[in-house]
This record gives sequence, structure tokens and C-alpha cells, in this order.
Amino acid sequence: MSFATEFEIAGRRVGGDAPAYVIAEAGANHNRDLDTALKLIDVAADAGADAVKFQTYTGKDLYSSRTPRFDYLDDDRSPQELLDAIALPREWQPQLAEHAAERGIAFFSSPFDRAAVDSLRELGVPAMKIASFEIVDLPLIRHAAGAGVPIIVSTGMATYGEIEDALGAVAEAGNSEVALLRCASVYPAPDEVMNLRAMATMRDAFGVPVGLSDHSEGVAVAAGAAALGAHLIEKHFTLDRSMEGPDHPFAIEPDELKALVAGVRSVEAALGSGRLEGPSEAEAGEMYTLARRSVIAAVEIPAGTEITAEMLTVKRPGTGVAPKHLELLVGRTAKVDIPFDEPVTWEMV
Repeated sequence: MSFATEFEIAGRRVGGDAPAYVIAEAGANHNRDLDTALKLIDVAADAGADAVKFQTYTGKDLYSSRTPRFDYLDDDRSPQELLDAIALPREWQPQLAEHAAERGIAFFSSPFDRAAVDSLRELGVPAMKIASFEIVDLPLIRHAAGAGVPIIVSTGMATYGEIEDALGAVAEAGNSEVALLRCASVYPAPDEVMNLRAMATMRDAFGVPVGLSDHSEGVAVAAGAAALGAHLIEKHFTLDRSMEGPDHPFAIEPDELKALVAGVRSVEAALGSGRLEGPSEAEAGEMYTLARRSVIAAVEIPAGTEITAEMLTVKRPGTGVAPKHLELLVGRTAKVDIPFDEPVTWEMV
């Protein structure tokens, strides 16, 4: 199966020359508080993000009870206990989706088990996201792809072969709409491991829309991804980084999310067509005529005078003969009196 080079999520085109699709990743930063989850949707909508995304899992289905705890979390609970404590209650999903629709922003989630896929499919989400750690769970990917919506796959830590396997699972489900996100699975991720150029590698290798799932601090890396042509950009956000929970410390706050979206759009506008076409419409006014240089009379030149090189200089403004034609003026005769410091035009000689 050949994959689509572009597709739509909730009516918004993704891929090709479309603007980057910005996903505000709420993740677990709702802290199992419904009002906080609703506020996160509001923040994402106010920032101008295209989608707000949560995560749908249970600790017992995601981790074995025998899994050692993660040192980086500085939490005495097992991964299973920790994830159960912060998991999104699935009964909230319809209300969250409805609120997102009211705010004009797409709502979807990352499913981490088959039941999560089924609940999201019943809800009618416009896309599903496969997290980096789940890229090796081909049955889960196949099941999610079978929902018939675009699949976004993060590729943190993945090899070329693992990415190929994941795409194969999507294709086996009869789904041609898939995107790949470059990701560094470190929290927070140092800039030097982000490897943004891998987006182009994946685009060339697999022919699908590509982008970035960004765990770095701040918004500079996301703007850099936009400059490199990212089709999608995903970023964790929170109401307040000081809140308790594993994902708050590396997430951006509301003002930063707004700055990220604005920065991405500014970068996209600045990229332009790449063609060298002379002055833009904005430059073609007084900056073009007054700030460029032209040939200027270095002395007073009376009418009838044969012009020498010493009588001419080059200065601003650019209303006279172009400097490259200065030599063509030498030896000509002044038809009119040319005052000192006057731009010299062809009509004067």
C-alpha cells in the first residue's frame, strides 16, 4: 500500500504545503481533576493550537506490577501505581470532546490498549496518536489503524526497521493515512539529542507527513522544526509547571504555548517561496527609492559641460542613474544645469 502524502484531521489539511498542525499535548497534566482538564482545553484553544490531545490508559494494562520504578520520576510508587493515580477517567472523554468542539479545537488521544482504542473510536475522534514506547506494539497499532482515522506515530528510540514495521501494521489495517513524529524520549530532552534533521530522513524514506513530538524545554526547538518543514508539531503543556505530577516540569505554560503557536506561524510566513524576485511589495516603496544608491553630482555641472568621472559620485537616494551605469555618463554633455548633490538622470544628459 502507498501512503497518503497529505490527509485531513477534522477538516484541517495535514502535509504537503499546509501549515504545521500544532497539537497541544495535555497528557496527564489534568491531575485527575475535571475542571483542570477543561481549562487545559481552553488554554489550547486560546493559544490557537489545532488540536488538544490527552492519553487514555490504565496502569495495570500498561505496566506489569513487577516493573521497577523509574529513577527520573523520584517517586516511590511503582509505574503501575503511578499511572493509575494520574490516568484520565474514560468517562470524562465525551465531556472533554464536547467542550473542545464548543471551543473550535480538535480533540483526540493516545490509546495505550485495545479498550482505549474502542472507546475513542466510539467517541468519533478525528485521529489517534501512538506514543513512542508503543511503536513496537504492532497489534495495538493495527487495531488503532483499523478505526479508519489518521494515525500519528511518535518514533522516539525507534530504528528504521521498527518504523517500517509500524507502518506495515497501519497498512495491514487498510489505512493509508499516517504521519511520523521525530521524538527524543527523554524528559526533558536536551537540545543536542533532538536531531531535527531526522524529519527529512523519514520524509524521504517513507513518503508520509512528518513532524516533531517535542520534549525539549522552551519553544525554540519547535520553531526550528517549523523552519525545517515539519507538518505536525506536538508539545506538552500545563497550567503551571509547579503542579505535582511527572509531566508538569518539562511542559510549557499557557503563555509559552501561545508564543509557540505564534512563533511557528511567524516562521512559516517568513519561509516564503524561495524565489529571488527583487523587492517585495513591502520593500518597493520609499525604502527602494530612498535607501538605495544612484549616481549623484559631486560638483555643480552647468549645462553644456562635458561630464568627467570626477564630477560624479555614488550616494543615496536611488532616484538617479544606477551606479553600474556611471561610466556611460562620462563623456556625455549636460543638457541642463545639474546642481551639486543632485541625482543625475538620463534626461539631464
